[in-house]
Amino acid sequence: MTASRSPAAGEVRTTFWRSLQTFALTRTVIVVVLLGYLGLSANRLAAPRESLYWEICGGYQIAALALLVLSLYWQRRFLLQLALQIGIDIAAISLLYFALGGIKTGLAILYLFPLAGGAILAPLVLALFFVSVVTIVLLAENGYRILSAGADMSSTQVGLYCAAFFVVIYAINCLAARLIKQESLALERGRALRMQQAINRLVMADMGDGIVVADRKGRMLTVNPAAARMLGLAHASARLHGRLSEIAWLGPVAEAFSTWTARDGGDLEDADKPAYALIKYQDEETLQGGTTVLGGRRELAAHLKLRFARAEADGLSEERIVIFLQDVTEIENQAQQLKLASMGRLTASIAHEVRNPLSAIAHAASLLQEDVQEPVQLRLLGIVNENVARLNRMIEDILKLSRKAHQHHEPFGLAPLVDDLLSELHEMHNVPQGMIDVADMRPCSVRFDPLHLREILLNLLTNALRYASGKPGSVRIFAVPGAAHRLELHVQDDGPQISAAVRAHLFEPFYTTSSKGTGLGLYLARELCLNNGAMLNYEYRIDDERGQPSGRFVITFAVDDAA
Repeated sequence: MTASRSPAAGEVRTTFWRSLQTFALTRTVIVVVLLGYLGLSANRLAAPRESLYWEICGGYQIAALALLVLSLYWQRRFLLQLALQIGIDIAAISLLYFALGGIKTGLAILYLFPLAGGAILAPLVLALFFVSVVTIVLLAENGYRILSAGADMSSTQVGLYCAAFFVVIYAINCLAARLIKQESLALERGRALRMQQAINRLVMADMGDGIVVADRKGRMLTVNPAAARMLGLAHASARLHGRLSEIAWLGPVAEAFSTWTARDGGDLEDADKPAYALIKYQDEETLQGGTTVLGGRRELAAHLKLRFARAEADGLSEERIVIFLQDVTEIENQAQQLKLASMGRLTASIAHEVRNPLSAIAHAASLLQEDVQEPVQLRLLGIVNENVARLNRMIEDILKLSRKAHQHHEPFGLAPLVDDLLSELHEMHNVPQGMIDVADMRPCSVRFDPLHLREILLNLLTNALRYASGKPGSVRIFAVPGAAHRLELHVQDDGPQISAAVRAHLFEPFYTTSSKGTGLGLYLARELCLNNGAMLNYEYRIDDERGQPSGRFVITFAVDDAA
């Protein structure tokens, strides 16, 4: 025990020096109390004793202040300073004890102050040595009194004091040793914990997957740099520990979090299933930092794979939920690029090997149609012509994917392009007047390939007209200012909502729910948007007129430098 708690056995902790300084400060307070006692009891003391009392207390006060300054400004030789302080205490108290009459004055209790300090700060052997010195002093003074008085004097009180000092000091030393041991254990655990935290920070900072630690209410407590980039948060601002639901573009993540917490504790298979969320950034600083770059173009949204896990610990009432994030946007883009590369290799063969037979089939069908009069045969020829047209459209869509955007340095207005497109739909596709409601777009201008934008809008309007109710204003086109100075063009219809299962594959190539579709229209529209620095998404937003969420296709254009 002595070696384990001895300051000399290793580097002296700050706690020991703080305790020694408190010990020195307490000494000065005790001397002030003794001086006050002298002022109140001066008339009870004889003149020689009063003068000696003042001299001893005055010198003791000067020594106490010197020891306090020494412990504050010279933190070396801890045991030497401690022994010096206790030695001065014992000497000063012994002088007062002798001068005022010995055991009958009751000053022997003052010895408990330095002895208790030694028991707390010194090893047991040194503490017992100080008690032995005090015992010798008390017994010597008592023996002197007995010899000089020439009469019998009881030594019982002195013996009780000495025995009490040994018992109390031993108990204090044992308690102090336990406290010091507990402190050493706490310091060791604290160092291990800090090291583990440093390792955790290093791992979390360098890992590619995002990690968010949140509570049950969705408040973010810890966000690693990868998660901050994926979620569109500056890492410094992520320390503000806001809620997922309080950040507008993290709505899909907050919804997935709420869904998981609602079913957590139920079906374990469902609870362990990953969730997917498409988030659309709304902060320009985010777009300049952590978005996916593929083929020289920058994505304005990220598709995240979310996995939730509950962190539990024994004895802790508050639980934490860990959200693992994986950005699958680049993986999906690479998969689509592989599909596009495969289609590119087939384009030349399709153009030459398929188009020529299709032209021959179409020509032969038209010649047969001139001579055939039977309704059944006409219906069969109509099926042939319809499927030839469908295959021809598929070839055209595949060929359009190879077209690159032309760099237009000057913006052009949306209003003339939309008006021209509506005129074509009214005249050539027999779209009723008033079915498409167009907002005033004269102030709106964008940087985009006009041919590409025309193709995109034609595709979106064709889909909207297919599913709309046909009432006046059932299809709407309007532009709204988006976040970070990005103009948004909305194409909305009053048709039935798209299910979640269909939305998950909406922009995949060759995916269609219509027997007459090719499955390339929306994929082609999104690719053309990305080629022009824009983004196409299907979103649900609150309709200002009806106050209800409604689906619409949203084109987010690139930033206009002139804006």
